[in-house]
Amino acid sequence: MFVKICGITNASDALLAVAMGAEVLGFVFAESKRQVTPEQAGEIIQQLPYDVRAVGVFRNQHPDQILDVISVARLTGVQLHGQETPGEAALVRRRVPFLVQAFSANDPRLARIEDYDVDAVLLDAPVPGSGETFDWDLVGSLPQRHRLILAGGLTPENVREAVQAVRPWGIDVASGVESSPGQKDPVALRRFIAEATNALSEFSIDPKHA
Repeated sequence: MFVKICGITNASDALLAVAMGAEVLGFVFAESKRQVTPEQAGEIIQQLPYDVRAVGVFRNQHPDQILDVISVARLTGVQLHGQETPGEAALVRRRVPFLVQAFSANDPRLARIEDYDVDAVLLDAPVPGSGETFDWDLVGSLPQRHRLILAGGLTPENVREAVQAVRPWGIDVASGVESSPGQKDPVALRRFIAEATNALSEFSIDPKHA
């Protein structure tokens, strides 16, 4: 199941998430309370099992800069979380095996979603990282060709409801499993992964990895 634990800032949280069943970890290279350097991420990633996908999160950064970070940190995936164009996404796609384009729920670019040649589309709240949800009914108007990753205000308490309502391919969480920005709460992390995995198994249309 695609359950991404994002905003990883230290090896302890990364290894704990993996031990609890997470197969995808997110490292934020955009300006954020959870931002890490390529070197910091690389040190964490080299301690992970080979089959854990390490996804770098970028926002409005030049493709050349993203490619440099991919190399240093040894990322196996990239999530573009800004106003990137289809052309910019295509430049990154040439160098990474897994690419996600994120959109906020009110992003006008959603009308051009088919222009993005990506492995999955992530739909987030208007303010990423705010811990706020959005109207999940908006998902119904999106084209169905892309695999959908749902983010935005997900918690152990609401993730099952979210998956049942949206039927996404995967889910993404950061603040919903934290004790403070960049620090994961072990109890919330365990509950979230269990609830998310069970919900995706029951309700997801396409549970296979890319």
